Amino acid sequence: MDNNNNIKLLNPLSLAYMGDAVLDQFVRKHIILKLRAKPNRLHQQAKQYVTAKSQAATLDYLMHEDWFTEEEQEIIRRGRNAKSHTKAKNTDVQTYRKSSGLEAVIGYLYLENKEERLQALLESIVAAVEERE
Repeated sequence: MDNNNNIKLLNPLSLAYMGDAVLDQFVRKHIILKLRAKPNRLHQQAKQYVTAKSQAATLDYLMHEDWFTEEEQEIIRRGRNAKSHTKAKNTDVQTYRKSSGLEAVIGYLYLENKEERLQALLESIVAAVEERE
């Protein structure tokens, strides 16, 4: 995307859609390099990082740690408050909305090419999940 387009103005669910893909790819790379296991085991491991419940818990933890900038908190808030027409699978609406907020900020950082901040966030997400294990 060129700089004439304001990424912040994108629909927060579009940001979350992008963020979901970015997080999924990062987690897959992380577990493949860490586990060097067969695909079924990799899939089972990946679910610990990318479920709505895990993402909501990670968002709560990072918010408690004051990890996000004000700008990022605004993106998270917009992602949480966005009206989704899809039903949350295996979770309640509040958990699903928190996970959408986390995915939205990931998508935002990715589309803004804020690579260092994105990398730091992805590493913090993985560390938070592994700390809970």
